[in-house]
Order: sequence, then C-alpha cells, then structure tokens
Amino acid sequence: MQPVPDRWPPSAPRKSVAPLFPLPGAFLYPRTILPLRIFEPRYVQMLEDVLDGPGRIVIGTVLQPDVGRIFDEDHPPNVLSIAGIGEIARHEKLGDDEYLVLLYGQSRVAIDEAPCDRLYRKVTCTPLAEIEATREEVSRLDGPLRNAVLERTTELANLPDDVPIEILSDLLCQRIAAPQPVLEEIFAEPDVACRGQLALAAHHRFPDRPEDRSGSPTQVDPGS
Repeated sequence: MQPVPDRWPPSAPRKSVAPLFPLPGAFLYPRTILPLRIFEPRYVQMLEDVLDGPGRIVIGTVLQPDVGRIFDEDHPPNVLSIAGIGEIARHEKLGDDEYLVLLYGQSRVAIDEAPCDRLYRKVTCTPLAEIEATREEVSRLDGPLRNAVLERTTELANLPDDVPIEILSDLLCQRIAAPQPVLEEIFAEPDVACRGQLALAAHHRFPDRPEDRSGSPTQVDPGS
C-alpha cells in the first residue's frame, strides 16, 4: 500500500516515468488547472492507463517548427525539453472514448524520451533544479510583477501578499500574447529571478492579451 501523502496534490517523485501528452502552444504551469478534452485513441489509452496508476501526465510543448506538421509513429513531434507534470484532479467520460480531464500542474520537469510499448509516448522526468531568488531580487521584482499581472486581469485583484515571484511570473506569462519561442525561453528558465525579468520584458514588449492557447481557460491556485 502506498503511504498517505502529507499534502495534496502529492509532490512529484524526484525522478519518474510518465506518459507524454504533446500539445502545440500549451504550457502546464505549476498550480494551474489545464482542461483537456481527450478523444484520440492513443490518448484515450494513455488516460485509462494513468487512471489505473499514479494519475500523472506530462504536457510537452510541441516546438514551433513542428506545429501544424503531420506526424507518424516513426517521426513524432519534437517537444520542449522542459515540460509540466500534472496530477489528474478530475475526469469525466463524455461519451464513447471521449473524456474531459482537469489536470493540476505540479512542477516543471526536465524530460527525456523513455521506451514505451503503448500507443502513446513516455518520458523520464526530473523536477527542474530551480535557482531561488535572493531576498534583494524578490524585493526588486515583487512589485513590478504584481502590478503587471493586475494590468492584465481583474480576476486576481485579491492576490495574497505572500504569493512567490515565481507564481507571479507564471501568472503574467499566461496573459501575454508573445510568440511561442519567447514563452518557451521563459518557461524553461531555471533561474527564478531571471524568469521574472524575462516575463516583465515580454509584458512590456507584447502589450496585447492572448486568446487562450489551449482552447480552454486555465484556472490558477496561487496558494501553496
């Protein structure tokens, strides 16, 4: 029997193998909920396997040059080497072989292709070794990041004062209509302070708000 986790959702293992769900233009940020509609046979199989196991899925961002291409089993799309791993928070069967899934983002992970005898792909994932911001960096970035987020949305007007700058950076990036390579660079940056600076630079450079890149709104849980 597995031990009862001391928090929910349970943290991802230090190193694990998980199914890969490649999506163009999608980033699974920590502490966000990503709605997914799953109907393609390989990913229906993936979901059913996952529901019988740990319940974790890796969302891999399909790299820009591969977006829109047609792929076969021998030439799958390339994905960003840093991805988001998530825990299934809820699932609902909509009909024969069609599901609605709410995936709760746990952490960024570095991924490598892993052997798999199923229809879908698997990856070995290791939590991204982040470089924490210094107290001075937090003091310098907290106000500008918080103000930038509030400029882009009124939904988060009551953000707690203790939301970490890494969460503020992620909240901001989800509301910036930047080209995918710009967002890829920010998402994959391990230095928390540098990530915040990149997010602020993109905020000033790309003032428009995006239409949702996944086709459904992402919900955020800014708390711990």
